[in-house]
Amino acid sequence: MASETSLVTGGAGFIGSHVTDELIRLGHRVIVLDDMSGGFTENVNPAAILINGSVTDTDLVDEVFTQNRIDHVYHLAAYAAEGLSHFIRRFNYTNNVVGSMTVLNAALRHKCRCFVFTSSIAVYGAGQVPMVESLAPRPVDPYGIGKYAVELDLEAARNLFGLNYIVFRPHNVYGERQNIGDPYRNVVGIFMNQILQGQPCTVFGDGMQTRAFTHISDIAPVIAKSVYQEKAFGQVFNIGADTPYSVTELVRMVQEAMGVDTGIQRLAAREEVQHAFSDHSKCETYFAYRARTSLRDGLTRMVAWVRTAGARTGQPFGNLELTDKLPLSWSRLCTKAER
Repeated sequence: MASETSLVTGGAGFIGSHVTDELIRLGHRVIVLDDMSGGFTENVNPAAILINGSVTDTDLVDEVFTQNRIDHVYHLAAYAAEGLSHFIRRFNYTNNVVGSMTVLNAALRHKCRCFVFTSSIAVYGAGQVPMVESLAPRPVDPYGIGKYAVELDLEAARNLFGLNYIVFRPHNVYGERQNIGDPYRNVVGIFMNQILQGQPCTVFGDGMQTRAFTHISDIAPVIAKSVYQEKAFGQVFNIGADTPYSVTELVRMVQEAMGVDTGIQRLAAREEVQHAFSDHSKCETYFAYRARTSLRDGLTRMVAWVRTAGARTGQPFGNLELTDKLPLSWSRLCTKAER
């Protein structure tokens, strides 16, 4: 394993940095490509090589592959604000689909051994719980549509070029190094950031939406080691926690973990899938996988890190493309609507 080189796109971000750590533990030489739009330099393992740049930069991506013999690609770079994707459609598809194709083209030209892609359970859409890989995807937002488009293209690349790929569909991942300042995504981080600032936790609608929340330690090792399971090539896997909780229950548990009750601020309901949790039997069969970190234990671990890292100021998304039907709580973060 020591001679293997892996490229981790988005490796300065939350999930990507943990996958990088796992790869280094496996003895890989790791190159991280990240535009730092949602990542932080301090997240990157000092043993990795950090290249600051975007997956949409064709010349840079080609240079990375030309100057390094990349054995495995772990493609995690994406802007993963699912709800916001309705209002940044062009940005979403440029970064999450066109950027993915830029990396995939280079991987195909340079004969990489395996391409690991982190998709999302957003591809399933609504009304399909528990979500099982055999279900026909019915994504309801541009984020999910983009993720599924990449999945389809990977399958096409395997059929024509013999590409070895593995797709993981993680969900609601939380934990240390999460960007808690992002106001659009990562609800656990949003709640913790609000509590640190003495603010109530903002809940859309009645708070009865259900999700299964996954601690990062339960998925990063599996993703990193997956390239050694040849039987997994060409397969799609749900990966994450099994037990769903309502958003209201989550607020209570986060506030208990932080030892502070700041209350709840109810906001108007937004367009989103009400219930989203998946079945992980296939992942268990192929990887002997089982999520072992309870939500309570995972929150305790994340709180310890958050108290050290401190609160972060949320950055508004610039250049929103649409503002009609934008949730009122996000309107104040709107800097410009492109025409």
